[in-house]
Amino acid sequence: MAQVEATTERVIAADAEAVFDALADYSGTRPKLLSEHFSEYEVREGGDGAGTLVHWKLQATSKRVRDCLLEVSEPTDGELVEKDRNSSMVTTWRVTPAGEGKSRVVVTSVWNGAGGIGGFFERTFAPKGLGRIYDTLLANLAAHTEK
Repeated sequence: MAQVEATTERVIAADAEAVFDALADYSGTRPKLLSEHFSEYEVREGGDGAGTLVHWKLQATSKRVRDCLLEVSEPTDGELVEKDRNSSMVTTWRVTPAGEGKSRVVVTSVWNGAGGIGGFFERTFAPKGLGRIYDTLLANLAAHTEK
């Protein structure tokens, strides 16, 4: 099993604190940012940053659906980490200042990929597909926070 990684980023014309607060608001803002790839979204504990437990199904392809139950932590300022209880996937959101009134958001997901030929295809195609899903979420985040 090889580790698979998907990373994407975006500079948003909004203060880093406002962008982070929007991302960390799992009970209010976050569901509004999700694309059609997400379903059955439900906050089960908390709802704002660290201590949140959130569930969703992520449909990466027509055949691949991940049932995610995520524990949220904030190990450092400007960082949200979502650890999936149902798999090895860990997603890290980092929000940092990027100049006057701007912020950079970097999202990285890592997980243990399959072996064999299936693992080859997963390592080849999954990062691009997940990157596109996150690009949509980041575009929605920008539209929400750049008002």
